[in-house]
Amino acid sequence: MSAISWAESSARQRIQRLLDPHSFHEWLPPEERLTSPHLAQLGVPAAFDDGVAIGRGQLDGKTVFIAAQEGEFMGGGVGEIHGAKLVGLLKRAELDRPEAVLLLVDSGGVRLHEANAGLIAVSEVMRAVLDTRASGVPVIVLIGSRNGCFGGMGIVVRCADHIIMSDIGRLAMSGPEVIEASHGVEEFDSRDRALVWRTTGGKHRWLCGDCDQLVEDGVGPFRAATLKAMAALPRSCPTTFASLQAEHALLSARQAQAPADGEAISLWSSMGLPNADRIPDLSVHEVLTLRARTIPLLETST
Repeated sequence: MSAISWAESSARQRIQRLLDPHSFHEWLPPEERLTSPHLAQLGVPAAFDDGVAIGRGQLDGKTVFIAAQEGEFMGGGVGEIHGAKLVGLLKRAELDRPEAVLLLVDSGGVRLHEANAGLIAVSEVMRAVLDTRASGVPVIVLIGSRNGCFGGMGIVVRCADHIIMSDIGRLAMSGPEVIEASHGVEEFDSRDRALVWRTTGGKHRWLCGDCDQLVEDGVGPFRAATLKAMAALPRSCPTTFASLQAEHALLSARQAQAPADGEAISLWSSMGLPNADRIPDLSVHEVLTLRARTIPLLETST
């Protein structure tokens, strides 16, 4: 199973390969033809599932609710129907109380064609994630697809309990193309793949404490990491004022620690990591051994 690439799989392949065989039951499948009301008005082709599959399944015999975004449709953008399906899944989890909700993210953020409807949808998903956590159902995010996780979905996943990333996964608020468009290529060259990955990639997020587990690109590693998270997470871990204060303190410390040139390699060096310029070439196993060096430094700085 570990030889099967997570990044190369489609949304439904990720679900089928992650869960126990033949256990997935999809809600609102393509046969329901639940499409965006906005795209047709703009003359843009729609998808019968609006780019996201949701449903219930078993993972190692445990019931989970699951959603997988399809990046091949409009970059996994969140529109009105797409967002409503995610909110519906999370709201039903509050009632049915599965072992966990799994969000398989593959999205550039809000679907710009749907403007305010997309923005409202993302805000509703954020609220639903926090409500689901408060109800005692953990929300676990898996990121390792080609589109990564940007924009509004970048905020959504940071509302979750646990984030699992592969070394080729990417996570940020503004995508490389957005930064280049707004600040110029001198500020950020989106065609520089090495720059993009060392700034937003899984290794960087792991070293900075922005993701909880770093895995190789494979269905097997993602499944093992998900089971590990489900076994370790408490049944109730709501966001509190104290937890928000701690997060703000961490972000303030990180801002104070940020190097003047904004380069990830400089940041890694300031964290005390040896041979920082070699980190992009290290294996996942080698990077995992470095985390113990970075977290104490970040905690001390707070």
